[in-house]
Amino acid sequence: MRAYVLVQTSVGKIPHVAEALKAMPTTVQCDEVTGPYDVVALVEVPAIEDLGRLVASQIQTIEGLTRTVTCPVVGY
Repeated sequence: MRAYVLVQTSVGKIPHVAEALKAMPTTVQCDEVTGPYDVVALVEVPAIEDLGRLVASQIQTIEGLTRTVTCPVVGY
């Protein structure tokens, strides 16, 4: 299962958050972007249950990250 994780960060924390996401083995792609979100990561996990655990226990604990929106991919 794949999902896009849209991330907002604290001021000045974009590079730190992006690097932390890129270091995760579940991250397929990670980009720093402009607009309402600062970083967009494409992640891949075996099942929807794993996605919830990944976001709650690993992604949302990154220092400087303030908010996430998770968008599961349907059909790929």
